[in-house]
Amino acid sequence: MKIAEYIQQMATRLDSANLCYGHGTDNPLDEAFYLIYGLLGIHFADEQAAQRELNAGDEAILEAALKRRIDERVPTAYLVGRAWFAGHEFYCDERALVPRSPLAELINGEFEPLLHEPAGKILDLCTGGGSIGIATALLWPDCEVELADISRDALDLAKKNIALHGLADRVKVIESDLFDTIDSRYDLIVANPPYVSLKDYDDLPAEFVREPALGLISDDAGLQIPLKILRDSVDYLSADGLLVMEVGYSHPQLSKRLKQVPLLWLEFEWGGEGVLALTAGQLQQYREQFN
Repeated sequence: MKIAEYIQQMATRLDSANLCYGHGTDNPLDEAFYLIYGLLGIHFADEQAAQRELNAGDEAILEAALKRRIDERVPTAYLVGRAWFAGHEFYCDERALVPRSPLAELINGEFEPLLHEPAGKILDLCTGGGSIGIATALLWPDCEVELADISRDALDLAKKNIALHGLADRVKVIESDLFDTIDSRYDLIVANPPYVSLKDYDDLPAEFVREPALGLISDDAGLQIPLKILRDSVDYLSADGLLVMEVGYSHPQLSKRLKQVPLLWLEFEWGGEGVLALTAGQLQQYREQFN
């Protein structure tokens, strides 16, 4: 069978399996393409590959992965071991969430109009596998980036991604529960923290429960960790620094809680919501509101 035929067949099987998408694709056809090309090591831009004949070994590999995708609801990014974020490839496994933040669009747009020049020192807080901070380091070749996370396993994955992109000279990891072991100031803090309430977590599709709960769940209706970041980040920003944080679908609750704070919610051409930006001055001015 040719790859093009197998893609169509797999897409049909995925479509009938009542799966949830959202870890890099949003439909069964793209999911089949991702799974097949990813597992067989084919470049996604290879226009000739679709006419290649699959051998028995290829089909065995693909069928085993498809079974896990359907029966166990394992995200395709974990099956492939790779994910793409902001146009860059990253190692991806169960030690961290699958990269999928709308912050990718902000990075590719060089953080405009929020910033008018590259940030010199950057903190990627709750970094997981490091995709946000590493993509920012690749954007600005002169910046220094620190990747912080409470999970040592996630930081081990982040180290692999630092090595993958040859950034060991200017991207470092810090094991820290939010700011507990941070002792620097930054021009830019980017954060994609846990923001899912326990109630919402219990209702998540099975694919999302395959990801580490530590990277998803936050107490206080999902707001405890985001509020702590809002309260404390000013102590780690330069005078002209900026905080950019994703809170996803928890943004209505946060807006309701912080009615007196002029939260700037960013809009994205390619979809996504719940990303806010505040300057160091604003964080200081409204600090009491974040308690």
